[in-house]
Amino acid sequence: MRDMLFWIRIRLTHDSGQGYDCRMDVVSDAIVAVRIGRPSSDRLRVSGSWCTRFAPYDGAGFHVVLEGSCWLLPDGGGPVPLGTGDAVLLPHGTGHVIADSPADEATVEQAVPFERWLGRTPPRRAEDADSQVAMLCGKYRLDRSHAHPLMTELPVVVHLPHRAGGHPELRAAVDLLGRELDVQRPGSDIAVPGLLDLFLVYMIRSWMAETPSGTWSAALGDPVTATVLRAMHADPAAAWTNDRLAAEAGVSRPTLARRFTPLVGRPPMAYLTWWRLTLAAGLLRDTTEPLAIIAHRVGYGTPYAFSHAFKREFGATPGQYRTAAAAAQRT
Repeated sequence: MRDMLFWIRIRLTHDSGQGYDCRMDVVSDAIVAVRIGRPSSDRLRVSGSWCTRFAPYDGAGFHVVLEGSCWLLPDGGGPVPLGTGDAVLLPHGTGHVIADSPADEATVEQAVPFERWLGRTPPRRAEDADSQVAMLCGKYRLDRSHAHPLMTELPVVVHLPHRAGGHPELRAAVDLLGRELDVQRPGSDIAVPGLLDLFLVYMIRSWMAETPSGTWSAALGDPVTATVLRAMHADPAAAWTNDRLAAEAGVSRPTLARRFTPLVGRPPMAYLTWWRLTLAAGLLRDTTEPLAIIAHRVGYGTPYAFSHAFKREFGATPGQYRTAAAAAQRT
């Protein structure tokens, strides 16, 4: 996953024809911090009257309508109409129903669980030709114990309607996914998870572009805050101080605090500590590197200092955290 996100960063830089974008740096790092396991997806084609339920999930779900139209009915929320080309992300794993119509409460309660419904989708009938719907449905497994604030800021439903010329990278990813899932081809086991990771980045990127008033859109749009975030994310192990960070942004320490803290929700050094320990948690979860190496990689001089800070943040020692994370990934 980390290698894939690094490739995504490079690809986005080349595609834009511009310099490296701090927005995508933080977006990529935010996803790396929370993503575990491999994403999964199914391509579906249905027609007639249908209604299926997706149970609440400790991760994020998504749907893309390739053909036709349908309705998303999130738990506790109003119905969302989905048309051809629409993409929708449920970043907090909210339970929901997908149906051919904005069904009433009784119908929703009788919706067939997706896992059972998938195996017995009724065959297409000629009389249902006008109501045929083709979709991509999938999910990402997430570790919510220490999610980046960018991820927690996402709304319950991120709906990205199809518009001519809108979100071209997202549309390209949808087309590629559809083709890979249509027919099993050599290399699909690598291509599909990679495309799903790319798809998640593009959905969050598109949401940020359409929500400039969001807290993190504002933070990454502020030159001072963005410069400091870029510096910390590019080299979290550096011996950063408030003075060094202020100098990096070309402002005074008071100006740095005044600009950074309200937008990010933490003072610069508090965010740096949180981010270092979040990175360390990912390394403990995803690698077998020794504690001393991890401590050095995230900016701690000794394993003891790192262990003390980690336990204060996570309520467990690094060793306890690694054991629990390995057990969780086996389930």
